[in-house]
Amino acid sequence: MKIAVAGATGLIGAQLTALARKEGHDVVEIARSTGFDLLAPDGLEEALAGAEAVVDVTSSIGLQDAAPYFTTVARNLGRAATAAGVRRSVVLSIVGVDQSPDYDYYAAKLAHEQATREAAPGAVVLRATQFHEFPGQMLRWNTQDGVARIIDVPSQPVDSAEVARLLLDLATGEVTADQDLAGPQVERLVDQVRRLVEHTGSDVTVEAVDAPPSMAGGSMLPGPGALLRGPAWGTWLAQQG
Repeated sequence: MKIAVAGATGLIGAQLTALARKEGHDVVEIARSTGFDLLAPDGLEEALAGAEAVVDVTSSIGLQDAAPYFTTVARNLGRAATAAGVRRSVVLSIVGVDQSPDYDYYAAKLAHEQATREAAPGAVVLRATQFHEFPGQMLRWNTQDGVARIIDVPSQPVDSAEVARLLLDLATGEVTADQDLAGPQVERLVDQVRRLVEHTGSDVTVEAVDAPPSMAGGSMLPGPGALLRGPAWGTWLAQQG
């Protein structure tokens, strides 16, 4: 089938694109580097012509106010998909977005979900926990003068390859309903970063800092109905260079 991937060049988008092509699907890559601006609808309907599914894995890390970005992207994709006759829309979100009103990015992702449901045909949502790559991202984003200040929160990280796999299953209709996805083991983020620093031999001191109360209280953890897939984070780390 023909599948459009919005955010096709990111961590998840690139894996999803490669997996879909490996399994014989025709993939349309929607990204700035392929000539698309998701904040403007120009060209989207034409790009989606003949597509049976659209998968939105866009991200806005770094934006001060992410909600307007996400809602505009969702509406532009949804309207173009509807006009093009697309039957199914899949959006990637985060476990706990409805439990963390004190964290602006999660509130923005919840708005992303809502806008997708309102504008997109056949909308389904995949909420995933933090990817195994997340401690490395936090280390890069929060290190200054040799000190990494990391929020002390529990999470249940998942292999990003499992996220791409389930997104494709949702796009093809192998899975038909909203899903929550997590890895098999609870971790504390600050401990993960410390282990990563030790694993890589980095000369960085890791300090724990306070997190938003909802996150410190466990809002990033999956509920009892979540799918648990893939290796634990420690297993994944041991396989990294």
